Amino acid sequence: MLSIAAASASASDSGTTLHTLALPWLWAVTIVGVLVLLVLDFAVTRRPHEVSVREAIGWTVFYLALPLGFAGLLWAGFGGTPATEFFTGYLVEKSLSVDNLFVFVLLLTAFAVPAVLAQRVLLYGIVGALLLRGLFIALGAGALATLDWAFLLFGLILLVTAGKLVLDAVRGHEPEVDVDRMRSVRLLRRLVPVTGEYQGTRLIGRLAGRRALTPLAVVVAAVMTTDLIFAVDSVPAVYGVTGDPYLVFATNAFALLGLRALYFVLHAALSRLVHLAYGLAAILGFIGVKLILDWLHGTGVAVPEIPTAASLLVIVGALGVVTATSLYATRSRPA
Repeated sequence: MLSIAAASASASDSGTTLHTLALPWLWAVTIVGVLVLLVLDFAVTRRPHEVSVREAIGWTVFYLALPLGFAGLLWAGFGGTPATEFFTGYLVEKSLSVDNLFVFVLLLTAFAVPAVLAQRVLLYGIVGALLLRGLFIALGAGALATLDWAFLLFGLILLVTAGKLVLDAVRGHEPEVDVDRMRSVRLLRRLVPVTGEYQGTRLIGRLAGRRALTPLAVVVAAVMTTDLIFAVDSVPAVYGVTGDPYLVFATNAFALLGLRALYFVLHAALSRLVHLAYGLAAILGFIGVKLILDWLHGTGVAVPEIPTAASLLVIVGALGVVTATSLYATRSRPA
């Protein structure tokens, strides 16, 4: 059976193993760093306010600079292969997170979330997503270590997702959110009373003298449920770039931490990215094929291996093409 180290070796062109970055102190420092950034975000959003474009751009630049600096530290401390794998995986996660923003826009609109509370909802969603991704990353590492066909399974999941994205795009199906049909929302409303109005950043309020959930708690539950669905695709996608759980966690953490600010920067521009689904389908399909080739290679079949550098070029190229074609297709729309 494939070991975790063997899985990692087949996921990169130079045989990087999990032992390279399976260092307790490195995990500890990274987790502490993520917690510090989350505390900083909660401190920034403790007073509800509408986010200005200038503020959103400033935080976006900050959260884009962090992964670049982290990649540089990886290069200096562990060599070019882990750094390249991290940056490639980060681009995959970031591109998928942009697609997630479409659904977040619909959710916040459907729940009529006040503009001053939008960033707090997103922040709760990021915390939930980090916890869920951590669970999926651990499960993925366990699958790669114990199941011979884990690469095949991950590859098929990504190919099916890519096909669905293309079909939805061709049919013109826009993402839709029916709040009343979401199981998490229906379950909460059955179990506990929900107030009719938002009460600032409070998740628990008062209704007829009794404790009750606020609409903010319900929308947070909806966002976290959506995060669970997204994790099914995103974690296997990054495992297609690197088999190292530490790098998979780091790519997810850096991509998610900047999501709050990116939401406000791209909110108005999302409607112009009309071809994004095709680009994401191409990326997921490419990684799915790469995972299946890795599986075949592990079974002794003579198939070509796709190096990480080639994956990086394909991902950057796909994102660049769909961004350019989307902006051209919507050039007549008002700014």
